[in-house]
Amino acid sequence: MKHEVLVNRAVKEVKDGMFVNLGIGIPTLVADALPNDVNVLLQSENGMLGIGPYPTEAHVDADLINAGKETVTAVKGASFFDSAESFAMIRGGHIDLAILGGMEVSENGDLANWMIPGKMVKGMGGAMDLVNGAKRVVVVMDHVSKHGESKVKKACTLPLTGQGVVHRLITNLAVFDFTENGMELIELQPGVTEEMVASHTEASYTVNLAHA
Repeated sequence: MKHEVLVNRAVKEVKDGMFVNLGIGIPTLVADALPNDVNVLLQSENGMLGIGPYPTEAHVDADLINAGKETVTAVKGASFFDSAESFAMIRGGHIDLAILGGMEVSENGDLANWMIPGKMVKGMGGAMDLVNGAKRVVVVMDHVSKHGESKVKKACTLPLTGQGVVHRLITNLAVFDFTENGMELIELQPGVTEEMVASHTEASYTVNLAHA
């Protein structure tokens, strides 16, 4: 799996008993990677609480989809509701953790993940609500773009989803936290050196690997 490193690290953010929202893209893969002994309820802003793993071909139900329009399964006890109820859950602070994808993250914890100017988008989705309503926001993304440019910026160049909303950033190179002291490098991904991270990171940060 191309994003196995990202998914495996993101899974560690999910704790037993949490209500979790998984964003479109890489974050949705977390559902399949959750350990059997971790009991969580996955919420989707299109109106579902209790998302299970992706279905096998024999168990696809076109009526069960997540916010990314992908077919999913439902765990025992799952519930379904309209989007107004779903966003009331999010805005009411009832989501413990949101794991979202990102296009850019700044050293201040700003997130840009909903559009690229000039490219057609279907809408902003639920990300703006999630980054303000969830108790904790973790972003997972590749460290550099397909053009080799750092996506970990001094300041985001794309339209912002939220300012100062990211608690933790997980990339394929490293893990960063955002604190009152600024952006901190707290972990290196397997086989990655501090020098590799520095050479691919535009943002300023401090190193606190003892935190991990």
